[in-house]
Parts: sequence; C-alpha cells; structure tokens
Amino acid sequence: MTTDDEVQPVLLALDWGTSSLRAFLMDAHGVVLRERSSAHGIQNLPEPGVRGFEAAFRALCGDDIARWPHLPVVAGGMVGSAQGWTEAPYITCPADISALARQAAVVKSGLGPDIRIAPGVLYDPADGTPDVMRGEEIQIAGALALHPELSARACVVLPGTHSKWAFIEDGRIVSFVSYMTGELFAVLSRHSILGRLMPTDGIRETDGSGFSRGLADARKGGPGDLPHQLFATRTLGLTGRLPHAALPDYLSGLLIGQELVSGLAHLAHTPGAPLVLIGDGALCRRYQNALAAFEVSPAAVLENTAPTGLFQFAVAAGLVAGQPAHF
Repeated sequence: MTTDDEVQPVLLALDWGTSSLRAFLMDAHGVVLRERSSAHGIQNLPEPGVRGFEAAFRALCGDDIARWPHLPVVAGGMVGSAQGWTEAPYITCPADISALARQAAVVKSGLGPDIRIAPGVLYDPADGTPDVMRGEEIQIAGALALHPELSARACVVLPGTHSKWAFIEDGRIVSFVSYMTGELFAVLSRHSILGRLMPTDGIRETDGSGFSRGLADARKGGPGDLPHQLFATRTLGLTGRLPHAALPDYLSGLLIGQELVSGLAHLAHTPGAPLVLIGDGALCRRYQNALAAFEVSPAAVLENTAPTGLFQFAVAAGLVAGQPAHF
C-alpha cells in the first residue's frame, strides 16, 4: 500500500455498514492509498439522524476533505438503506454497475462535496418471493473487476450474517438467494435452549468433529428436517455423544450445511459456472472446508473487494476517469 504523500488521490470511497464505517483514499488506478475505519456504523452514530451521519463522516474524513476539497466521494452499504443517511432505492435484476451508477442517491456531506450512494439490488421473480442485497453488489463489482473472466458466468457466494449466492451472466447479477445462516447461529446459540450446554468461556472444539458431523447431518437430512436436526444440538450434548465444546461447531456445520444443500441445488441449474467465495478470511475458510465435504472446490477465494467495487461505481458514475468493468 502506498501513502497519500506519494500519489495524489482521485477518490474517497466509503464502505458504510451497520456496525462500522471504512474509508478508502484511492488513486487513479484504483489502488488504496490509505484506509481508515471507525465504529460509527449506521446503528452506532455519534448522534441520531442526519447530524449523526455528518458527524461520523467529519470525524473520519474531515481532514481529507480539508486537504482535497474537490475530491469526489462515493459510498455503498447500509448507508443507503431506509435506516441510512438517505435511501437509495433498490434496482431490479438483471443489474450491472452502470445501472447502479444511474440510479444512485446523492446527499450533502456537510463538508462541501456531495456523496454519491450506491443502491441495493432486488431480485423479484414472478413465480417466487423477493430477495434483496445491499453492499454485496459492490463487493461483486469489485470481484468481477479483479477477475474479468468471471463476468461471463459465475456463482458468487458471500458468507455472513445473511449469506448471498449470486448468479452472474454477461457481467450482470441475474438472480440471487439469501440465507440467514449467520443470524440463525447467533440467535440459536445465544437466545435459545440450544446454547444452554455450550461453554460460556468461548472454548470451541479443536478437531473439527462437531462441524463435520453437522455438515454430514445436513447433507443426509430430508426436506423439512431442519427443526428436528437443530434439537440434536442439545441431545448430542445431553447424551455425551458430543463434548460441550463441540456443540457450537455442530450447530455451525448444520446451518452451513443446509445452506450448501440449497445453494448447490441452485448452482446445478447453471452447470459449469465457477463458484467464488468473497468475505472474511476465517469465515471463507470455514466455507471452503464445508464445500470440500460436498466435493466442491471454489475457483477463487477473495477477501475485501469493496474498495475495487466502489472505484468501479465511481468510474461508472463519471466521477473518475476510466472504463467501468463488466458487472
């Protein structure tokens, strides 16, 4: 990573989520010159409302704007949600980076420059239920810019609180499926009877047996079996079949396994599409291990692609020079 003393920045990009705010100072090639972060996500602002967003932005980026007052600013993530600074309405699938740029929302920063906020994406099939993403579309744009070969056809998996399986064709998000895997794990382990036998000191298994058993049970389960299988997180501990330290990983394996059963069934409808993981390194490794149990190997594993995606969004919006990559 270079420093802003060596190269003049052309963009300030904000990845603004629920629990954190990250700011990337970027050069004309989309290289991150400097990264800063704060805990001022949209649910943890210095004060409520618009003034809270202005204060969070000023605290993290005020000196950058003072030094480069004409620097364009873009943002993605939950900052554009109904609970954000301003709502950037969803655009519908099929969606690409140019559509995101055309339908961006704009807010006054309170420091001079406007902030261009990326919208989320809506998948609303006529014969199914609607699904939404906000923030993941920017990560996908970054991944496709870094790996243009994926633009023709790919399945991009973004593990997390609400995991996404997004299907790409001709540089566009054509469909996606969300799974509340991470949130279910948090709720069930902290606020249900399943957590009563789990260690309170955070100790977890070391040999992976609980996780592997959870994956195996998910894979062999039939339709509608999940509520029954979840209770095994308690009974395996009560009967001594699994040590208490293995119960969190059993639950994790069961939930991730169920996600993979469904996600891979969707992937089967697009044979030959490479599967790509994007996200936190430790979580992606867990998904890699789970996929290996299903005899699937990802074509690539990427961590933080948001800066590159935000740069592509700025290019598509005409804020910085360059040709936007396919998305």
